Amino acid sequence: MKFERKINYYETDKMCFVHHSNYIRYFEEARVYLLDKFGLNYAGLEKNGIIIPVLGVNVKYHRHLGFDDTIVIDTVIKDFTGVKMTVEYTAVNKATGEITTTGESTHCFLDAKTYKPLNMKKSFPEIYEKLKKIEEEL
Repeated sequence: MKFERKINYYETDKMCFVHHSNYIRYFEEARVYLLDKFGLNYAGLEKNGIIIPVLGVNVKYHRHLGFDDTIVIDTVIKDFTGVKMTVEYTAVNKATGEITTTGESTHCFLDAKTYKPLNMKKSFPEIYEKLKKIEEEL
């Protein structure tokens, strides 16, 4: 699923490049967008008592982006076990088509009250099926 946005001036550093930490934010925006497009709104998941914390993030920087560039992030669920999920990201500069950044993030599903891991297949089978569908389709 492709997510697109323009780079804001405040997201750049003294060299006029996007600050490296912002790519993790862009990945999060793309992940939330992906889930929302498949009917899994983050706020709705939280209302159901599900939180999805980050366990790890890996980012590789290939080329820089600057103010007013448009980033397009292709987001896929690389692996979903029902308890953990790994999301893969490939970001490109819309104008040039060049890959700017690649990465992945790993998450787990927790009960919002107890902070204990959730087995989505047992606890939320409808959500589990939607996540499996995303993993298979993308």
